[in-house]
Amino acid sequence: MADTDSFDVTCPSCRAVLTVDAKVKVVLRHAPPPRTGPASSLDKAMESLKGEQARREARFKRAADAEKNKEEVLSRKFKAGLERAKDMPDPGPRPIDLD
Repeated sequence: MADTDSFDVTCPSCRAVLTVDAKVKVVLRHAPPPRTGPASSLDKAMESLKGEQARREARFKRAADAEKNKEEVLSRKFKAGLERAKDMPDPGPRPIDLD
C-alpha cells in the first residue's frame, strides 16, 4: 500500500529523513542520518581516542618541562633586564620632582 499523501523531507544540516503525512500534518517516521566521520565505526572511534590521548600526554609533558625550567628562565630574564638598566644613562630628575 503506497502512501500518496506522505512525502519525505531531508534535513539540510544533519541529513535525517522525515516522512510527513500531508493530510494530518504530522511526522510519520524519522530515519536517522547516515553515520559518517571518525565515529562511523567503533575501530575508527577508538583510533581517534588513542590519538587524542597521545596528544594530551605530549602537551602535558611539554607543559611540565616548561614549568621545571620556569624559574631559570625568569631569573635569566631578570638578570638581562638588570644589565640593560645598568647600561642605560641616568634620565635625571623627573619634572614632577622639581616642583
